[in-house]
Amino acid sequence: MAGSSEEAPDYGRGVVIMDDWPGYDLNLFTYPQHYYGDLEYVLIPHGIIVDRTERLAKDIMKDIGYCDIMILCVLKGGYKFCADLVEHLKNISRNSDRFVSMKVDFIRLKSYRNDQSVGEMQIIGGEDLSTLAGKNVLIVEDVVGTGKTMRALLSSIEKYKPNMVKVASLLVKRTPRSDGFRPDYVGFEIPNLFVVGYALDYNEYFRDLNHICVINEHGKEKYRV
Repeated sequence: MAGSSEEAPDYGRGVVIMDDWPGYDLNLFTYPQHYYGDLEYVLIPHGIIVDRTERLAKDIMKDIGYCDIMILCVLKGGYKFCADLVEHLKNISRNSDRFVSMKVDFIRLKSYRNDQSVGEMQIIGGEDLSTLAGKNVLIVEDVVGTGKTMRALLSSIEKYKPNMVKVASLLVKRTPRSDGFRPDYVGFEIPNLFVVGYALDYNEYFRDLNHICVINEHGKEKYRV
């Protein structure tokens, strides 16, 4: 079964960003002018995200053992992380003596309105999950918070008896509401903050921001629905 209630033995917590981390001043980086005044600070610069993603790809290949992979990308926030991760996985495959087949499918899980989780997960799109039977499945997600959404997705997938299911998440939030779920591969463990950028959105805004940033109250109010 993907993930566990215990700390992953090989990949652990990823890069841990502590609660008192002040972040980076926005003036040190370039970002879209239309978001000026809407952000507090840069939490994770784009270059660090790219480097960490490359390392995760190496860990995944080593762990899965160069077997064919069915990648299930959780849209919309996971698409950029998934695209970069898949590109790194393909590069590793190209430079090895074994070809690794990688197929990608997409699914949407709707659980946020404004900056609050609505609690109940909605699954939108995606092919018939029965096609995952007997496959080695890698779920690629942007953020794991409470873990309830991912557990619900895993429950749906495991009914179809895939050969293996692993979860890679760019971010894991430290939240008192967590049920203890840990992905198999973690990019960064972050404080319980609402973050945007690198395809993570606030009501569909900020997906065009390359860095992962913390949105301020002005930004939340400006783009509230």
